Amino acid sequence: MKTVRLPDGTDVPALGQGIWMMAEDPRRRGDEIAALRSGIDLGMTLIDTAEMYADGESERLVGEAVAGCRDDVFLVSKAYPQNASRSELPRACETSLERLGTDRLDLYLLHWRGRVPLGETVEAMERLVEAGKILRWGVSNLDTGDMEELVAAGGKACATDQILYNLTRRGTEHDLLPWLAARRMPVMAYSPVEQGRLVTDEGLGELAGERGVTPAQVALAWLLARDGVIAIPKAGTVEHARENRTAAELALSPEILARLDAMFPLPSDPVPLAML
Repeated sequence: MKTVRLPDGTDVPALGQGIWMMAEDPRRRGDEIAALRSGIDLGMTLIDTAEMYADGESERLVGEAVAGCRDDVFLVSKAYPQNASRSELPRACETSLERLGTDRLDLYLLHWRGRVPLGETVEAMERLVEAGKILRWGVSNLDTGDMEELVAAGGKACATDQILYNLTRRGTEHDLLPWLAARRMPVMAYSPVEQGRLVTDEGLGELAGERGVTPAQVALAWLLARDGVIAIPKAGTVEHARENRTAAELALSPEILARLDAMFPLPSDPVPLAML
């Protein structure tokens, strides 16, 4: 498994597991837990969740899935922007820890920017690090100007920016991605197959068929071929988790990469960071 290095020197898998829109149907709970555990066994040990997902039930699902192997997993969760203040972040973090059944988070993210000043969020995050509740912190859905403001407010320890990034969302390659790379902050790419919409793309399907793989595997392999990118696809079944894992072994030739560039061209100008 390819790894990506965080600013503090920690190496994490370039292919992890996302949880968004899981834990919403009790009938699928067994399959989802089995998928997460299968992913862990296959080396996808970075698991990303959030207090927002399924109103906290996602964190409970992850907690059940990692029971007995917590030390083998890199746990990521995210806080609502309204909980990112000095007074509220410790409470939100403690609630997430309880739902996850753990005493610490490996990475804690601000889910998106709200009304709380970034400097106050930085201070609150650093206090959680000092208390041992989190090992490192980062952000999500912050564009270049936001990141500049974050660093100016004392946020040089930011470990990552989790953003919407895939073949159809390339506008940030002009500005945000180079800015992060210059500071050795990796990108965590959520919705790497555009919530499944890339799977139905005709051109991508044709290319994937030529290689005997799936469109989703090609989309993931494209991300994994890029430096400093961590992809966090969702898998609700063991079969889907295995399909995702196989993408990490899929090498894309220069010819295929050129074809993908032609099918999903880089915009001519920077595009403001989008959110889903």
